[in-house]
Amino acid sequence: MPNMEDFLTPERRAFWKNRHVFITGGYGLLGSTIVDFLTRLDARVVVLKRDHVPTSRLFEVPEYKNVIVVNGDFEDYETVYRTINDYEIETVFHVGAQAIAPIANRSPLPTFRTNVMGTVNVLEACRLSPLVKRVLVASSDKAYGPQPILPYTEDASLRGDHPYDCSKSCTDLIANTYYNTYKLPVCVTRCGNLYGPGDLNWSRVIPETIKHIIHNEEPLVRSDGTFIRDYFFVKDAALGYITIAENMDRPEVVGQAFNLSTGNRFTVLDIIGHVSKAMGSTLQPKILNQAKAEIHDQTLSSEKAARILHWAPAYTVEEGMKETVAWYKKYFEKSNEEIVPASSDALLS
Repeated sequence: MPNMEDFLTPERRAFWKNRHVFITGGYGLLGSTIVDFLTRLDARVVVLKRDHVPTSRLFEVPEYKNVIVVNGDFEDYETVYRTINDYEIETVFHVGAQAIAPIANRSPLPTFRTNVMGTVNVLEACRLSPLVKRVLVASSDKAYGPQPILPYTEDASLRGDHPYDCSKSCTDLIANTYYNTYKLPVCVTRCGNLYGPGDLNWSRVIPETIKHIIHNEEPLVRSDGTFIRDYFFVKDAALGYITIAENMDRPEVVGQAFNLSTGNRFTVLDIIGHVSKAMGSTLQPKILNQAKAEIHDQTLSSEKAARILHWAPAYTVEEGMKETVAWYKKYFEKSNEEIVPASSDALLS
């Protein structure tokens, strides 16, 4: 099992020490994990807080007391602009989004407002700041839409044709526009389905399955169980983001999009099997076959990140699932209260 301290090398500490970093979506799964790494590396981290989410994993970050919290969200341009300038931000991780496809299908307008105009707000504020030197923007594998050839590579077209997918295609294109027109130092990341400690979006298959098994209930499958995804442990994703940021002074890196993935091809039933194995459960899933407006098969190639950045995932699915299950067991042990849902601006792609 990899140890977090193994990734906090002297070279990495020297790079991040006292560097001013702004993270959107810091209370969500990916954002809180990036905060955890960067605070351990002595970066000066600033996050936005729209809603108070008492169960966010951000509060578990050992150095949380040193994180600067600004009230507001990135849908408000003035808040973003003030934050970037007041705190002399040098590096931005824009990972905040409305990232749940069924919510986007029900409520496309708020999704487009958050994911599209929110991204414009962040990039425009960065463009007007003389101090910002690197911006990481979270797109998604969903930005590719349905493609005839898998796995996706970075040169595939962006053709999302459902609300969430389209919002991420737009996010990607907007970042590219700011790089090509204004030379803003931007990189884009496209990740698979993230999982890990602290994901409080119970509609996602892994946390929902863990919750059902803990309560001795059969896991539910909204699709027919055959949908294929690339399930990606959140610590690997966070380290991928950090690695890209560390290399953005290189001309072959800045302005580029990078897939970050394991390259695995798990069906929903496969991943429920991994959860069940990690929990020692024999409960059989119930297939609802209700999924609509979702891409059936999605997998990513991260060969470009391996070749240019020498990045590779460090966790196997067994290792990632073991750590994830352990976190949820503690979560349910220490709280008998009703589950508090994550706020929409803390969700991530």
